Amino acid sequence: MTDTREQLSAATKRYRRTEAAHEAAREAVIMAVVAALRDGLGPTDVERLSPFSGAYVRKLAREHEIPPALPGPKRAAP
Repeated sequence: MTDTREQLSAATKRYRRTEAAHEAAREAVIMAVVAALRDGLGPTDVERLSPFSGAYVRKLAREHEIPPALPGPKRAAP
């Protein structure tokens, strides 16, 4: 039983050590997503290039007051 407790304790320590780095990386990706949307990259391309779902990309766009794309056919990504 002690081995299991030690494994759990070690895993928890690793998680806590890397948690701040993970959160900082997540914030960096969010800012990159917002910048890409503001620069005119479409939500579909942003979704494909980021770790986030289309719904979350759209949510970030709304939160940062980025207007939705106009209806109709979209330009193909290069």
